[in-house]
Amino acid sequence: MSSQADSAVLSKDMSDLEEDEDLEVFSKKSLLSDGDRMPNSPSSMVNHYQLDEDDEQQTGGIKDLFVTVDSPESHVTAIETFIMYRVVTKTTRSEFDSCEYEVLRRYQDFVWLRSRLEETHPTIVVHPLPEKFVMKGMVERFSNDFIETRKKALHRFLNKIASHPILSFNQHFKIFLTAQDFSSQKKQGPGFLSRMGDTVRAVANSVWGIKSRPEEFTHMQEYVDNFGGKISSIDKVSQRIIKEQREYMDELKQYGPLYSQWAEVEEELHDPLKHVANCVEQCTKETEKQIDHLSEVLVPALHEYVLCTEVLKTVLKRRDNIQAEFETKNEALTSKRPDQEVSQLEREVDALADKMEFANNALKGDWINWQNGTRDDLKSAFISTAEKNIECYEKCLAVWESFLLSQKRDPIEHQDEETS
Repeated sequence: MSSQADSAVLSKDMSDLEEDEDLEVFSKKSLLSDGDRMPNSPSSMVNHYQLDEDDEQQTGGIKDLFVTVDSPESHVTAIETFIMYRVVTKTTRSEFDSCEYEVLRRYQDFVWLRSRLEETHPTIVVHPLPEKFVMKGMVERFSNDFIETRKKALHRFLNKIASHPILSFNQHFKIFLTAQDFSSQKKQGPGFLSRMGDTVRAVANSVWGIKSRPEEFTHMQEYVDNFGGKISSIDKVSQRIIKEQREYMDELKQYGPLYSQWAEVEEELHDPLKHVANCVEQCTKETEKQIDHLSEVLVPALHEYVLCTEVLKTVLKRRDNIQAEFETKNEALTSKRPDQEVSQLEREVDALADKMEFANNALKGDWINWQNGTRDDLKSAFISTAEKNIECYEKCLAVWESFLLSQKRDPIEHQDEETS
């Protein structure tokens, strides 16, 4: 696969979703709390992000913009209940009037930001937000676990933008980080009609098609399709494994007490039976830690890149749409007779040529960064999972070895008992 390729962004427009859906999703508690079952939807897994310590790393240069999401608070009005998050920004950039800002934002505001970034930079990859997977009646709304995991996801989202060499200088991003009266700011900018116009043009361009996509973007499309299929399969299987392990753990929780009950009625076997019960209990705890780690580290990393591949696919379509529009206009210009007025059409063709060149360069740069980030993130998740698995199995092995040692009797003690 060629390392030259593109990247840019357009995922589904979430700005039309209603705010009351913000918390109608699977909570982390449904995965990690004692006794809770695995949620049925893979979509909910994206909410389980870790607050990475290396969020401050940049692709190059010195970091001069630090963003933190914390202190979630529930707000109740006459018509709705929602969560507000504190967003703290520290920066040394000259375009900011102050070096530190503190604002309150709700999930809908993050959706607004991502939508504006896509509209302004349609061929740059904007990191996906945690999904709004609505499943009424199946989750505990406003649970502390869910709020905490969403906070971490939003923190990661903002830091992905803050570390981007182009998106971090976007005016909408600055407004999001600094504006105290944010409601009035949200009313400005392109709206539904603008987005609908883009959609109409995209549909028209998809009908026209393109004649000769550059080979590097064809390779990129093939890679994304391939990678997306594999990562999606691994994501689903990993979640299925966690579900089965949790069911196994639930069986262990019933299995251990049975030995304790048996020990109460078997005087001669009391000690070994109690020891077995203790071994099962300790192994159950280690298994639960292993499941929690998989749920918090591995699956979120996998599912995040499932979403990212969908973003990349959409971005590639946008690049193709720009090329299709350019080719159509250029053909129209070529077919004009010499005596016809062509100045306006020439200007349009020149503008589209510049737009296509910018889109190609933006995709190539983002593509390299995306590949590097993918490799680092997945490598970290795999190594962490391997270490946790080894730790779990070593502790369980030690537990059962201790049981075997406890059952080995001293030969002298055994001879004394027989003589007696």
